[in-house]
Amino acid sequence: MTTHWYQESVFYELYIRAYKDSNGDGRGDFRGAMEKLDHIQSLGVNCIWILPHYPSPLQDDGYDISDYYGIHPDYGTLDDFKAFLDAAHTHGLKVVIDVVMNHTSDQHPWFQAARRDKTSPYRDYYVWSDTGTEYPDARIIFLDTEPSNWTYDELAGQYYWHRFYASQPDLNYDNPQVHEEMFRIMRFWLDLGVDGFRADAVPYLYEREGTNCENLPETHQFLQKVRRMMDAEYPDRVLIAEANQWPEDVLPYFGTPAAPEFHMCFHFPIMPRLFMALKKGDKTPIVDILNRTPAIPPGAQWMTFLRNHDELTLEMVTPEEREWMWRHYAPDPRMRLNLGIRRRLAPLLDNDKHRWFLLNALFLSLPGAPIIYYGDEIGMGDNISLPDRYGCRTPMQWDNGRNAGFSTAADTYLPVNDDYPQLNAAAQEADPDSYLNLLRFLIRTRQSQVALRQGDLDWVETGDTAVLAYARRWQGEWVLCLYNLSEETRALPGEFLNASQPLHDLLHPGQTWLENVRVCANEPNELKLRPFATHWLVKEKAAD
Repeated sequence: MTTHWYQESVFYELYIRAYKDSNGDGRGDFRGAMEKLDHIQSLGVNCIWILPHYPSPLQDDGYDISDYYGIHPDYGTLDDFKAFLDAAHTHGLKVVIDVVMNHTSDQHPWFQAARRDKTSPYRDYYVWSDTGTEYPDARIIFLDTEPSNWTYDELAGQYYWHRFYASQPDLNYDNPQVHEEMFRIMRFWLDLGVDGFRADAVPYLYEREGTNCENLPETHQFLQKVRRMMDAEYPDRVLIAEANQWPEDVLPYFGTPAAPEFHMCFHFPIMPRLFMALKKGDKTPIVDILNRTPAIPPGAQWMTFLRNHDELTLEMVTPEEREWMWRHYAPDPRMRLNLGIRRRLAPLLDNDKHRWFLLNALFLSLPGAPIIYYGDEIGMGDNISLPDRYGCRTPMQWDNGRNAGFSTAADTYLPVNDDYPQLNAAAQEADPDSYLNLLRFLIRTRQSQVALRQGDLDWVETGDTAVLAYARRWQGEWVLCLYNLSEETRALPGEFLNASQPLHDLLHPGQTWLENVRVCANEPNELKLRPFATHWLVKEKAAD
């Protein structure tokens, strides 16, 4: 069976505005990001995912697009984008960009024409109502700010439909012209050489009375049409779905072998359960969600992540679990946003490197293609005094110079975090135990093991809810992944794995596993795991 490049890739999520400023205006740009491709390559990742780069009024950090064919002037020009794309490819890195199918900015020329003239061909590009009472079963996503999914437009004399902010009117996919516009947009970027798209907010493309207006059959029919175009005209490019749903509800977005849709889909519910399991010292949330995750079609893959540019979403947990997560991970109300937590990875873990290492190792050893969020490779912090999601979108901390090496400007688009003199990429280069070098080591080790990239997952019983173990198996090769989720030393029975056979520990080179676990054992027939112990075990290779 053919394995496609995206199925075993590690992705790096790049926010251009935050990464590197090349012209001293206080905002990151493509020329600046180009200067830092060596850093991205050094992590061992395979593909860069770029957050929206289009012209936009930035009412939703670029997800409100006013021109699908351009580059935001803060980020440079189309030639700058092409230069970045070519340089990334020269570094062996693929590049995936966001495409926002569901809505435009209210400043987009289509919407401006639509609201000014009822007879405009663009009027039917959007969803209008005289009463604003249709589709009452559709939930309001941004409860903090939006009282309704309908907003009245004085100039238009009607209400328009928006699943997100009022500044983001939804496109009308019942209009075939909207389909053609979206195809034209995608072909433009694919012809430039991008390696694929992450499609934002795909469950909401269509509206129907008597439904919650999510995951409708018409949405899937359109997405199958998109995939047919991609497969016919741009094979080996990738289409990624963002659908914050339960895995069984996301499954249809992969399509079927006869009618495929997305190559990859985000697996949202895994993420909060990794944090829950670690804080509770109990593997049950992880085991339950993975057991609930259905098999996917050949050639498909899940995408997993620990953190990203949005809040750590708690939509896919129970109200009791949400309260528990808020209490333990967001005790300050300012850390909470919508139904989630607006914090970065290292602060969520109290900047505890043992927990950080365990969680990254766990995440990198699960099935799926992992995504690293920019800055998390150096344990960057957040700024909860900033509004909305901006506290997790601050400038990348490169060194201890002016503005953390991000920019020479007097003022940057957001303030640099105060801790940059101590916490920056340059300071971590020479330290083998730095966040940066530990993550490089974990990714490099993952990339060296085909079983971790492609293997099936089989649970291994440990007799202890605090100790998680599973084997990743691929064509006779295997890696046993073993984690003590507890802050206490845990015992394993001496016969665990019939462990008289020396096992090589990929995460502790130079030690066999037995040497490592017997260091703190009192009984010769008892194996003990240190707090937050993390092991990837393989059979010792026979000497040549």
